[in-house]
Amino acid sequence: MSSLDRHFILGYGSLINGESRAKTGETGRVWPVKLQGFERHWSVMSTEFGMSSVAVIPAAEKACNGVLVEVPHDQFPLFDERERGYQRAVITSAQLTPYHDDSLPEGIYWVYHTDEVTEPHHECPIALSYLDVILSGCLEHGDAFTQDFLTLTKGWAAPLLNDRRAPRYPRVQPELSTERLNVLLAPVTTLSIKELSVTYES
Repeated sequence: MSSLDRHFILGYGSLINGESRAKTGETGRVWPVKLQGFERHWSVMSTEFGMSSVAVIPAAEKACNGVLVEVPHDQFPLFDERERGYQRAVITSAQLTPYHDDSLPEGIYWVYHTDEVTEPHHECPIALSYLDVILSGCLEHGDAFTQDFLTLTKGWAAPLLNDRRAPRYPRVQPELSTERLNVLLAPVTTLSIKELSVTYES
């Protein structure tokens, strides 16, 4: 197979999470990387689920982190559908720095981006059910990668909803242990540890 026949998607949100990727389509190996030339923000991408998502916008001198995921070309329609509202564009290997001493594969690299950010609001807040999936995916790649996700994401002052009991995110992973996630989130979000940990009587 020539390098032009290999395709890779740069996942910087829920696609970081291996279980979440598998809910959409077949994927291969992943490489944790830092992407230059884009900045990640919380943004309202759709009002369908009443929650905001992360999105990247082109931004010189900025960076975000994510995972480079090999995706068979026949699976792209499935991922394009998942990422409705975003544009898919080619990025170059020169924009990518691997986290580990590991050379990147040859092929065509893609990222889903937007050109402008719509700040989250109370109708479409940051939803913990979605954020839990992203952070658990980040932890698959270590503490430094996880901290970079938190640091390199803009918009944490936006409204945030603890929807763990009644999740808005359609690809929720309700079995996740949230204790460690709460500790990671407390410094950056508008909720306290107590609010993050709150349980509801059924």
